[in-house]
Amino acid sequence: MKRAQYERRGPVPQDVIEAVEFQTPPLAAGQVLIEVLAAPINPSDVLTLTGDYGLLPPLPAVGGNEGVGRVAELGPEVTQLKLGQTVLLPIQGGSWATHMVGTAKHLVPLPDGADPKQLAMITINPPTALLMLSDIVALEPGDWVIQNAANSAVGTYLIQLAKARGLRTINVVRRESAVEAVQAAGADVVLVDGEDLGKRAREAAQKAPIKLGIDAVGGLATQHVAQALGEGGVVVNYGAMSGEACQISPASFVFRDVSLRGFWLSRWFQQAAPARRAQVFGEIAQRVAAGELHARVQATYPLERIKDAVAAAATGERDGKILILPNGEV
Repeated sequence: MKRAQYERRGPVPQDVIEAVEFQTPPLAAGQVLIEVLAAPINPSDVLTLTGDYGLLPPLPAVGGNEGVGRVAELGPEVTQLKLGQTVLLPIQGGSWATHMVGTAKHLVPLPDGADPKQLAMITINPPTALLMLSDIVALEPGDWVIQNAANSAVGTYLIQLAKARGLRTINVVRRESAVEAVQAAGADVVLVDGEDLGKRAREAAQKAPIKLGIDAVGGLATQHVAQALGEGGVVVNYGAMSGEACQISPASFVFRDVSLRGFWLSRWFQQAAPARRAQVFGEIAQRVAAGELHARVQATYPLERIKDAVAAAATGERDGKILILPNGEV
């Protein structure tokens, strides 16, 4: 058994993590041994390795916050799961490992026959996209939403979820080479960011008010999204890919009543009722199993190449997610 472990944090994320051997303890009552099938590397994982994320585990720690696995062994008194069953790994459980021990009652069974690579990515990015569409502004079919970082995993999920709800999306990317992939994901409009983004976005929406702006970049990119919004529109920020603080002109606040707020999935997990969590993940899992919800995968890596995988995930110009396959191809 192996896992990707780090004992310190530093500015170069791949330098602090390595694959090490370990042994799991004997299973206690109610526990199961899980063979990890696939686990993604998210931006939050990279920020955790550098020490820049909002929630840092005590050291030493195992990398990875989500993934999917197969039940390999049942501990005493486990009756709700069966051997070979596909389950969602516990969030923040250290998923970059060949095996994990989990508490059976906390594991979510997943549909049989669905792609494990797609199922591995449903804990963080899809609910982020779904909740920003549903919990920030009251939207009706036909309404317009603008988002930047549209070629990211969250951006791709948001396009698909918006289309399923009859919403229309204006999708902003930072380079021309990213346009084609976003169009292929089902985007209504794709624009390259720039100082006149607000004007171009309003023209694309044919002057219909854009009620919601979603920002993952920060800096002046936040201002560009805000300038696209109609009266009383809301910008929700969930990341800072630029490394800069959000900037919005007072004119947007004062003259058009635009507001800025944040979204952090970890807080939602802390506050949401169990029934609401079950509802969100039930919808996501069903859509993934039906092939209605998916994200691009740029590359997969074995656990032994964790340094290469983290370096690939940390680069700014990707057209898909980086996945760890700890036990080989699935």
